[in-house]
This record gives sequence, C-alpha cells and structure tokens, in this order.
Amino acid sequence: MRDLLQKIFCKGISIDDISIDVSESGGVRSLHFASFAIQSSMRIKKPFDLELTYTRAMMMFLLFHQRPRKILLIGLGGASIPKFIHRFLPEMKSIVLEIHHKVINVAQQMFHLPPNDKTLKVIHGDGISFMKKHTQSTDILMIDAFDAEGVPRNFRSLTFFDICKSTLRKDGIFVMNIWASDPHYDLYIDRISRIFEGLILVIPTGKPGNQIVLGFNDKPKELDIKTLRLKAKALEKKYALEFNTFFNQLMLHNHQPLHSLSFDR
Repeated sequence: MRDLLQKIFCKGISIDDISIDVSESGGVRSLHFASFAIQSSMRIKKPFDLELTYTRAMMMFLLFHQRPRKILLIGLGGASIPKFIHRFLPEMKSIVLEIHHKVINVAQQMFHLPPNDKTLKVIHGDGISFMKKHTQSTDILMIDAFDAEGVPRNFRSLTFFDICKSTLRKDGIFVMNIWASDPHYDLYIDRISRIFEGLILVIPTGKPGNQIVLGFNDKPKELDIKTLRLKAKALEKKYALEFNTFFNQLMLHNHQPLHSLSFDR
C-alpha cells in the first residue's frame, strides 16, 4: 500500500486560484496543482537530482551554449532545476521568479530548496514584469510555469514571447516546457517560431508527454553534427543525464527547424 498515491502534508492549500497537493509514492515526493497531474518530483534520497525526464531535457541548452553564466527561471514548482544547477553547476547564477509565495514556502519546507545565496536567488514576484525591466540580462531563460489549467493564459501571446526574446543576451537561449496534449500547443510553436525567426528546436520527452522547446536568439556557433554528438556524450558522462537520447530525439523530430539552423547531417 505504500506505493499507492497518498495525498499528504498540504492537501488543498489555497494559493489565490491554485490548490497545492503534495504526494509521496515509492520514495518520490511530488507537487500537484489541484489535480493528479505532477508538476514536480523529487527522489527523497537524492533531492538534488532531476527526477522527471522533462527537467533533464531542459538542460539541453548546455549542448549549444559554450559558457552560460546567468539563468533566469520563470516558475519555481518543486525547484528541481534550480536545485540541480545550484549543486552541479555552481558557476552559474540563477534567478527564479515565482508569483505564488506559498509555492516558495512548500519548495523550501518539502523539496529542499536552499536559501538564497550568491548563486541562487528566488524572488516572489511576477516574471513578466521582471523580464520587462531586465532586457538583455540573461544567457538562458527557462519558462516552466503552470497553473491548474496548464500554461497560464498570459504566457501564450506574441507579446509574451517577444518579451522573452528581449531578455536574452546576444547568444542567449530560450527554453520552455509545454504539454504535448495542450490544446494550444500548435499556437505556442507557431508563435515561438515567429519570434525566434525559425531558430527553434523541439525535444519530445514522452508519449505524448512534455515537449521542450529551444529558441535561439542567434544561430548557435557550433552546428556540426559529429561535434555535437561528441559533446552530448561528454555532457552525459559529466552530469549523468541522457544527453545522447535527447540529441537523437532532437534529430528525429526537427527536420524543418534543423534546416533553418543549417545543420548538416
């Protein structure tokens, strides 16, 4: 019975229009927003590892950016990616915007979110407002923001994606997590492609599962396939993440975007 999903800790905490649930099963603790859909997961014995496949795929920006020093994350959830970066990429400075204060509290109390320090700063505030005030300020921008209905409504417009692009430095990379089953999925892809002038790649992580979208502010400097495969292998060895699998998925599912990026098979 211990492997059955059991609602525990903070069932039904009201956060404006969001209700937080935390469940625990098989040694994995998960965060939910008013549904059984998992927003974040943490293996209790390895709290700084990336438990969910989509979070590991979001780290594919490392394949294309030579020396990212600053990352901006919109949406905290269970803090999986900020914790991983804080522990395993200490040279990167992370700023996280989370609009719901109680989400921050739950991440601190139940998901091992470290306190703010020189390399990690979690801010209670609106991500869009923050981006408008900090143009050309980050190497990597990650959007992993969900409410009970999915991607927030104000994260769908051309204006939103234009704001995202303006936040990036010259060789910056935009990374967004989208559900493949989202009824607005094609709209997101179309708008991201328009804003980033076709310089996008999509990495599927399940069936249908999460889709990770990479948008490039400028054409990546390294586009040689053999070189990228070797780099994926090196990254997989260094961080124990399946970069080779994600690279294969990227190659299989991006025929037009790859052509736009001038990949040579």
